[in-house]
Amino acid sequence: MRSERGMVSVEVAFGALLSVLVALGLCYLIAIVVQLGQLQAVAGEVARQQARGDTAAAQRAQADAPAGTRVRVSGSGADVVVEVELPARPWAGVLPGVALHARAIVAKEV
Repeated sequence: MRSERGMVSVEVAFGALLSVLVALGLCYLIAIVVQLGQLQAVAGEVARQQARGDTAAAQRAQADAPAGTRVRVSGSGADVVVEVELPARPWAGVLPGVALHARAIVAKEV
């Protein structure tokens, strides 16, 4: 019969490793969600300012966007449509990036 000494230590080590990996994955997801929230805020603010006709304020709102963000403003009849895209890489080259997209539609003020 083989000795099973040390088996619990191996199980604890694998459990700890798995716990660390799960925690890192959750941190990565939280970072992605935070960046998506920033994009949604920028899209909404730029759309509101463009709908008011305040291009200077819209440009200031675009400057608040995370680095690498593309902002497209278009008009759709009586609406202003703003689309914001970001190839998000919260942890640089460690993990793969995720393409994030936010859109806001606001009626033009008369």
